[in-house]
Amino acid sequence: FIRLTADFSAETLQAWRNWGPIFSPLKQSNYQPRIFYPAKLSFMNEGGIKYFSNKQKHKEFITIKPALKGIFEEV
Repeated sequence: FIRLTADFSAETLQAWRNWGPIFSPLKQSNYQPRIFYPAKLSFMNEGGIKYFSNKQKHKEFITIKPALKGIFEEV
């Protein structure tokens, strides 16, 4: 028997809100973003899935990927 429950704590909800500006452009560009507990971002890129647990690591990654850098110019 496996039971899954959602974590709706204030901390988790705030973490999800923090990913919003990054999540939206990825979704619009069909990168299939997902948010995992505890608020990690993942998306499909070049045939693989990339995971980020914080915005700084995401920023570092997109600086070396011109296609992604263009998507996030406004963010």
